[in-house]
Amino acid sequence: MLKSVVRAVGAAVRLSSVATSTARTLPLSCPTLCSPSSATTRHFTRSLWMLNNNGASSGYRPKLFSSKALNPSISCGCGSLHTEGDKAFGAFLSDEIKEELKIQKNSNLPKMSGGWELALNGTEAKLSRNVAGEKITVTFNVNNSIPPNFEEEAEQGQQKSAEEEPEIVSSPNFVVDVTKQGAKHSLVFDCHFPEDEVSHAEGEEESDIFAIREVSFQPEGDTDWKENSYTLNTDALDWALYDHLMDFLADRGVDNTFADELMELSTAAEHQEYIKFLENLHGFVKCN
Repeated sequence: MLKSVVRAVGAAVRLSSVATSTARTLPLSCPTLCSPSSATTRHFTRSLWMLNNNGASSGYRPKLFSSKALNPSISCGCGSLHTEGDKAFGAFLSDEIKEELKIQKNSNLPKMSGGWELALNGTEAKLSRNVAGEKITVTFNVNNSIPPNFEEEAEQGQQKSAEEEPEIVSSPNFVVDVTKQGAKHSLVFDCHFPEDEVSHAEGEEESDIFAIREVSFQPEGDTDWKENSYTLNTDALDWALYDHLMDFLADRGVDNTFADELMELSTAAEHQEYIKFLENLHGFVKCN
């Protein structure tokens, strides 16, 4: 009964804060950080100039973005345009890459407990496991999974030391597919991390750190969500039914522990992709 009350309060928060999703392939948007206790985090170092009092909030741009146009380097033989701004941009990116590599905790991605197998395709990730004739697949994308809370601090002109800087945690939307042997359709759950985590008093059962947004039957093996299949939205769902759906996922290994580890994995994977992007951008800008 206490678990149902906690989830009821959590769903009420979802009802007031969760926007209706549109196209459903692999979810790319991400709600605000849920502040998990065990997820891998790192200090915020991105777009450092924005944290300056003269940064984005005032309309000022650093000099490396304001060099004179069409001022190519005559000493370059590659045939591409290179300006003094490009040179400054390349130096900035080089320093940024060094800083990100310093705070990278491990070059290897963390392992998921519970026998989940991981497959990566760029920013897309798929976790899968088989349980008693059922195949459970969880897919997510690290793109747009970082909450932009640093922008608010930049606008307020706040300056913080490295120890006080906000920590980055990737909390992506994720889709759970449950497929039974011989079935033509999969039971699909569209899940997310709520903007506000429901607090609980000491001694009370811990609330769920993730929530189900929608449930639907979809053709087995299809990656696109078919809009002509009935979709059950949980905002106005009976609490007893919602509890059973959450228990259904927990029985198949998708619970708070899984969600915590998923955020840790997504945070590490997103950081790797960010460093790769900086390296590619540096190689594109600089003169080889």
